[in-house]
Amino acid sequence: MTERISFQGEPGANSHIAAREAYPELEPLPCASFEDAFAAVSEGQARLAMIPVENSVAGRVADVHHLIPDSGLFIVGERFVPIRHQLLGLKNATLESLTHVRSHPQALGQCRKQLRALKLTAVKTADTAGAAREIAELGDPKVGALASSLAAEIYGLKVLKADIADAAHNTTRFLVFSREERRAPANNGPCMTSFVFRVRNVPAALYKALGGFATNGVNMTKLESYIEGGAFSAAMFFCEVEGHPEDQSLRLALEELAFFSSSLKVLGVYPADPFRRT
Repeated sequence: MTERISFQGEPGANSHIAAREAYPELEPLPCASFEDAFAAVSEGQARLAMIPVENSVAGRVADVHHLIPDSGLFIVGERFVPIRHQLLGLKNATLESLTHVRSHPQALGQCRKQLRALKLTAVKTADTAGAAREIAELGDPKVGALASSLAAEIYGLKVLKADIADAAHNTTRFLVFSREERRAPANNGPCMTSFVFRVRNVPAALYKALGGFATNGVNMTKLESYIEGGAFSAAMFFCEVEGHPEDQSLRLALEELAFFSSSLKVLGVYPADPFRRT
């Protein structure tokens, strides 16, 4: 299999930075969409995929969670990456000359207050690095981009205003996907377990299914519902908890969940990023 790691976006995207920092030995593979990034792994074009799932300012990344169960891939790691948005422009541009700024909707949302203070009109694009490439090609000093310092280097732009996110804690959580399941060993440090399940279509099914996590002292960090296949009778749930399935507490909780669920699939058991302890 090709020793590459796929990500959504163009060279210089925040996902590119996350992939390069976590797996410097792998060649980055830019992809036009999240579906393409997942497919690159399932089809053998890449060994891993680096996919953003949520941000501390803008919330979850749209469309990703319903793609994860259908990808056929397994989660093998997580990484929290502080996001540093730079307001970029052409070499001859100034902050005062800007009237418009292009970027991904997530980036624009994370810098909304500062962009309003600068009286800049936001223009949505497919990704941050793509916005940097676009303004380099456009050659208009009135149009800037929100992107990374790496994108500035790649596309020959300059930083007009550094680190302009509205919140200092601006951080994105990424999940790492592989075609092969690689569960972290038990009793070898903090672990996370991700899974999807569908409750039975009976009264109080969700309450009963989740009761085992409370009674066994398992900390649940994420629970999200989504409709699968257009059926509104019973939702699917994407869930993440702290612990390893071989821990007695989580093992008992999963057994109780399985009893009240019509389907249950563990998507990954992986080491918890040290960022969780900060």
